[in-house]
Amino acid sequence: MDKNTSRSNMFLYIRRFISYSVLIILTILSLFSFYILFINSTRSHPDIMKGFSALPGNSFFTNFKNVLTNQNLPVLNGIVNSFIIAGSCAAISTYFSALTAYGIHAYEFSLKNTVFSFILMIMMVPTQVSALGFVNMVFGMGLKNSFIPLIVPTIAAPVTFFYIQQYMESVLPLEIVEAARIDGSGELNTFNKIIFPIIKPAIAVQAIFGFVNNWNNYFLPALLLDEKNKKTLPILIAQLRSADWLKFDLGQVYMLISIAILPIIIVYLILSKYIVRGVALGSIKG
Repeated sequence: MDKNTSRSNMFLYIRRFISYSVLIILTILSLFSFYILFINSTRSHPDIMKGFSALPGNSFFTNFKNVLTNQNLPVLNGIVNSFIIAGSCAAISTYFSALTAYGIHAYEFSLKNTVFSFILMIMMVPTQVSALGFVNMVFGMGLKNSFIPLIVPTIAAPVTFFYIQQYMESVLPLEIVEAARIDGSGELNTFNKIIFPIIKPAIAVQAIFGFVNNWNNYFLPALLLDEKNKKTLPILIAQLRSADWLKFDLGQVYMLISIAILPIIIVYLILSKYIVRGVALGSIKG
């Protein structure tokens, strides 16, 4: 009996060792590109051209100063513009998608399945398919170089809606909604004060995805924004990378990419506790 117990314990330790080893290797591989990025942001262009270096250089402040003082790159404006667009898109897309999901989940009506299927079909339409018509419409409305056409359409976010709706199916019993109605709570009040706190993990996950997607979005902003002070960070990065070879500076490129990635890391660290909470809740439900 003791031999069997010791043997099972040994196999358990081996499995743990293998699992942790694989996780450590995958973590290192995932973070290696970020490490190289931040290392190269501290090196000068000639040093980067020499090849790989595991140690940081001494040109961090030089690259940082060159990026911020580059007359052709209004980086500070780009950061503010990206924050306005990404933050607004993440907020309104998650809120209104959650509100739509609540309507589909909590109400019974004749066209419920049809509406749900229609929203899912929209998920299959790529942005590029409707881009030409959308851009022509925006120009016709006189909204070129405006953030409005980049923010307002994100209210309709089928992917976000689908994720939150599926999350509601698993964690939100209709008895809670019915109890709130019996107590005289209005639908909007019920959603804001009862439902919204329950689905916070799903909201946090989709807020991160929405923020990252819109922060990194290059396609539509490049089509709609051509004023120097209205450009977002992805446009400025592309502009810096496309400079002629006499002005091309890899140190500035890596520094600007590092600046662009830092807010995403901060947002993830702020909202990550809700993701962990959501995973733990899902495992308990399962």
